[in-house]
Amino acid sequence: MEYTIRRAPESLGEPTADWDHPLWATADTLEIALYRWEDSGHHPPTRTRVLYDDEHLAAIFRVEDRFVRAVAEKFGDPVSADSCVEFFLSPFPMTATNAYFNFELNCGGILLLRRCSSTTERAWGRPNPMLAEEDAGLVRIAHTMPRRVDPEIAEPTTWCVEYHVPFALFQRYFVDLPLPTPGTEWKGNFYKCGAATSKPHSGTWAPIETDVPNFHAPEFFQPLRFG
Repeated sequence: MEYTIRRAPESLGEPTADWDHPLWATADTLEIALYRWEDSGHHPPTRTRVLYDDEHLAAIFRVEDRFVRAVAEKFGDPVSADSCVEFFLSPFPMTATNAYFNFELNCGGILLLRRCSSTTERAWGRPNPMLAEEDAGLVRIAHTMPRRVDPEIAEPTTWCVEYHVPFALFQRYFVDLPLPTPGTEWKGNFYKCGAATSKPHSGTWAPIETDVPNFHAPEFFQPLRFG
């Protein structure tokens, strides 16, 4: 599997969470449609697009959901328990280190973001620190749902989230990282989850061959190539 991150035809500007914005029509669309682990059977159609410009990487998710919930209140709260989408991204090619960022965002726009260790770093016992909140604040976010969704919405509900990440943020946490250019290869995977909703589920874009749900599996990341 491979995904091409297209260059935006103009500056990305501010996020709007508008899936139908003309800018996003220039991006390739992927689907988070693999549900290999036993779960509630709720597998909401989820699509993702990614673009970049000179300064930012941008991602947008569109979820045709039900059983929508958002109770996380602040940066770093366990948003994967809510109606959540995730993008795990390593700014290194397939043959290099597996250190990565895990962008986890619930439908209400609450973010969890860590710099996660590579296999080598884990062997040395290095932790996966949460980003400094002032650094994570550089991520610009837009969302279509209220910040808090409680009680859960059982009816069919389509929601979107969009976020823009400055490349400068990657460079703060990954040493000597060059800016991507056409042909640059990064790697990653995309996920949909909702661990504490009434219909828990764990979906992926690229397959993960583990017996239990585990998104923190960089060995299963796939190429993300800048176009």
